Amino acid sequence: MRRAVCPGSFDPITNGHLDIISRASKLYDVVHVAVMINQSKKGLFTVDERIALIREVTAEFGNVEVEAFHGLLVDFCKQRDIPAIVKGLRAVSDFDYELQMAQMNNGLSGVETLFVPTNPTYSFLSSSLVKEVATWGGDVSHLLPPAVHAALTERLGQR
Repeated sequence: MRRAVCPGSFDPITNGHLDIISRASKLYDVVHVAVMINQSKKGLFTVDERIALIREVTAEFGNVEVEAFHGLLVDFCKQRDIPAIVKGLRAVSDFDYELQMAQMNNGLSGVETLFVPTNPTYSFLSSSLVKEVATWGGDVSHLLPPAVHAALTERLGQR
């Protein structure tokens, strides 16, 4: 079975993330979405909420598994026999950092990283930017899956 992982914090998952996961799901038999646990950061959504949202919006693909991880991504890969990491690149500025990570991961474990150019429609998009715009009342509905937009709107309304 061809397996790959798409890692990230996904706080929240955007249409840009979903585009990369969708494209990876067409290339691999199983795509693991690894939701990073960073205990030093307070996310807008809990890890369990993010996992539930990702499962909901990726259910149609039929070959996506979603779970949390803490620690080194290469350890996640080793434990699950995943030989490839799929990362989206929005701009040249992403490449410098991602190349270093890819080389480190390969040196540590032999895991390969495949870079997928982001759909130009989402080249500016990040979860942080979406949260900031939404916090100030901007319309981000076209940047998120409908279920995620509803959850974001509800969460921000609670603040």
